Amino acid sequence: MTTLLLVRHGETDWNRDGRWQGGSDTRLNDLGREQARALADELDGNIDVVYSSDLARARETADIVAAKLQLEVRVDPRLRERSFGSWEGLTTLEIEERFADSHRRWQAGEGAGADDAEAFEDFSARVNDFLADVLRLHPGENVLVISHGGSIRVIHALAAGVDYVRDHRLIPGVPNCAVARYVARDGKLAPLD
Repeated sequence: MTTLLLVRHGETDWNRDGRWQGGSDTRLNDLGREQARALADELDGNIDVVYSSDLARARETADIVAAKLQLEVRVDPRLRERSFGSWEGLTTLEIEERFADSHRRWQAGEGAGADDAEAFEDFSARVNDFLADVLRLHPGENVLVISHGGSIRVIHALAAGVDYVRDHRLIPGVPNCAVARYVARDGKLAPLD
């Protein structure tokens, strides 16, 4: 039985300001570093391996936590947040003003958002590939995965039996440094919380 602990990175200035980050490589702010230190204190040390996205905000969170646990961080780019293309760095209001048509389609559940955004199918496939590899490589271990809200939502959808590509809007958002715990049995994920 493999246990997964999924954690969204700590806060960034763009989180605080309501800006869409996606694949942009933003760093933690002071609160984000404080959140990561609190998370490190909260974890009981019963972690065998730590994985992180290669984006700075996740990597910095993972580095803070892993140092406390005396573990190395394994970086995997498949954990990156979904690219939002030309929407990155903008607030929702700015997106509505600059990209009215694509934003309307997005709100109606049609399309991927920005015309140059990563397709939901590609995003979901790479996160699910990562998950399959982790479950294969770490049977019976406790695995900490520090990544992004979107990446974690893909795994939430899989565990809930929801088609992420079609129904991603049904999966709730993930707060900064929130922990979701899952156990993998017989190839299926079940929540521990």
